Amino acid sequence: MPRLTLRFKEQSPNFREAHLAAQQLNGKRVAILVTDGFEEVELIKPREALNQAGAKTQIVSPKDGKVKSWRFTEWGTELPVDVPLNNATIDQFDALLLPGGVISPDKLRMQPEAVNFVKSFFDAGKPVAAICHGPWTIIEAGHARGRKIASWPSLKTDIRNAGAEWVDQEVVRDGNLVTSRKPDDIPAFNRAIIELFSQSREQARPAA
Repeated sequence: MPRLTLRFKEQSPNFREAHLAAQQLNGKRVAILVTDGFEEVELIKPREALNQAGAKTQIVSPKDGKVKSWRFTEWGTELPVDVPLNNATIDQFDALLLPGGVISPDKLRMQPEAVNFVKSFFDAGKPVAAICHGPWTIIEAGHARGRKIASWPSLKTDIRNAGAEWVDQEVVRDGNLVTSRKPDDIPAFNRAIIELFSQSREQARPAA
C-alpha cells in the first residue's frame, strides 16, 4: 500500500503574527490596580492588548464586587473585581498596570494598602506601567525620584516636586517603568508595556 503524504498549507502571515503575539507574554500575570473612577479606555484597551499577547490580567481593587469606570465626561461601565486588594500579594503577579482617570488614582494614593501594593512591585524589581494620572500612586509610593515620567500635563508639578523629570512624549520607558500621557497615546503605550512585561526581571532597573 503506498504511503500517504499529508501536506498542510503554509500558515498565513496574519496567523503567524497572532500566534507569536499570543506567546509573547506566555501567561504572565498582570495586576490592574483601580477603584471607582478609572478612565475606562485606559483599562480596557491595554487589557485587551495584554490578553491578546498571552498575559493573564486581573483587576485588583480595595472595593469588593465591581468597580465603575469613568468615560471621559460621565460614568461608564462596571467591571468585576478579580482579586480584593486585601487578598493580593506581590507573589501573585509578574507586573502591574496603573490606569488613569482623575478619581481612581486620587483615591488610591490616599489608601496605604494600595500605596504599599504599588511600592512592593518596585521593591521587587517587577515591571510597572502607568498612564495619565496613574503616576500619582507611584509618587506616593516613593518611586518617582530620579526617573523620567510622562503623564497628564496637570501632574507636571507633582512629578517634578517628587524629584522626577516630567516628559511630554507619548510613551517613556525608564528601566522597569513605562508611562504615557493620555488616551491618544494608548497604541504606543500598549506596544511599550508588552515589550517591557515580556522581559525578564534581571533586565529591570533596580529599586532606588
